[in-house]
Amino acid sequence: MNLKKSVGIAILLGIAFLAIWEFYVRSQGYVSELDDNKALWAIQRAKVDKLSSDDVVLLGSSRVHYDIQLDEWEEETGVRPIMLASDGTTPTPIFKEIVEETDFKGTVVIGISPGLFFSQPGKGFMWDRPTKRLRHYYEQTYAQRANHYLSVPLEHNFAFLNASEEEWADDIDLKTLVNSISMGNRLPQGRPPFNNFGFVDGDRNVTMFEKVKTDTAFANTVIKVWGYGWERRPDPVLDPVVSYYKPLLAIFKERGGNVIFVRCPSSGGNREREHKKIPRTENWDAFLAQTGEKGYHFEDYDTLRHFTCPEESHLYSPDAKIFTKELVNILIADKQITNRKAH
Repeated sequence: MNLKKSVGIAILLGIAFLAIWEFYVRSQGYVSELDDNKALWAIQRAKVDKLSSDDVVLLGSSRVHYDIQLDEWEEETGVRPIMLASDGTTPTPIFKEIVEETDFKGTVVIGISPGLFFSQPGKGFMWDRPTKRLRHYYEQTYAQRANHYLSVPLEHNFAFLNASEEEWADDIDLKTLVNSISMGNRLPQGRPPFNNFGFVDGDRNVTMFEKVKTDTAFANTVIKVWGYGWERRPDPVLDPVVSYYKPLLAIFKERGGNVIFVRCPSSGGNREREHKKIPRTENWDAFLAQTGEKGYHFEDYDTLRHFTCPEESHLYSPDAKIFTKELVNILIADKQITNRKAH
C-alpha cells in the first residue's frame, strides 16, 4: 500500500470516527455551542471603551448571566447591554477595573448573588476567575485572538467540542475527558458531576436547556452541585466588601456614572440556605444602607417574586425574558435607566 493511499484511508477513518462521536454526544443531549471562555468575554469587554453615557454594562455571576436577557432589555429600552457577568464569581474585580481603567460613565448593573458577592475581596476562586479574564483581555496575543475566531465556526457546528472553563464541568471535549480520569487526588473528593445546562451566543446571552425544566432528574444533578458548593463556601463577610466598594462607587458617580444593584431570584433549598446562612438584613440590606446605594430585590416586587428556578438558582429562559422586561419597567419607572425608544 503506497503512502498516498494510506493517508487517504487514515483521513476517512478519522472522519468516520468524528461522525460517530458527534452522533453519540448529540444522542446524549449535548448541542453545538460556543465556549463561554475568557476569549469570548474579552470581546465584550473591549466594547466598554467605546460606550456612551446612555449605555449599560451588566456585571454579576451566573444569575445575571441567565436571568437578564439582552434581546428583551434592548426591546424595552432601545439599548443593548454589554454582558460581562462571569459564572461562579464576584463582580467586584471587574467593576474595579471599569472604574479605574476606563472612562465609562453610563449605567452598571451589578447582580448580587449573596454567597459569591459577600466574599473576602482578593481571595478565593470567586475572585480568581474574573481576574484571569481581565488578565487575558490585557495580555492576549494575536495568535490567541486568531485561534478564538477560527474556533467559533467549529464550535457552532460540532457538539463534541462542547467545553467549559469550569474545572469540574461534565463536558465531553478531549481536555475535559482526559482531566476527568481519576488519578490520585486530582478530582475533588465526592463532587457530583456538573452538567452544563445552558448555551451562550456571540453576545454572551445565555439560554437554559429545556431539559432543565422538563427533566427533574437532570435538574437534580445541578441542584446537587449547589449543595456541594454550600458545604465548602466560606462564611460571608460584609465590612471588607463595603470598604472595597465605597471609594469605587464615589469615583464612578463623581464622573457621572450610575450603579444599580439587583438581586435575582432563587428558590427551593438554595433559597432556604441563603436565608439561613446569609440573611438579607445582615448582608443585602446592610450593604445598601452603608454604601447609600439603591437596590432591587426580587422579593420586594409582585412582578418579580413569583418565579421558580428549575434548578433552584437560575430562571428558565422564557421566565428570564419576562423577568427582564419587568425589571426594566421598574428601573424606567424609577428613572434609573432611560427608554431611548421613547425619545
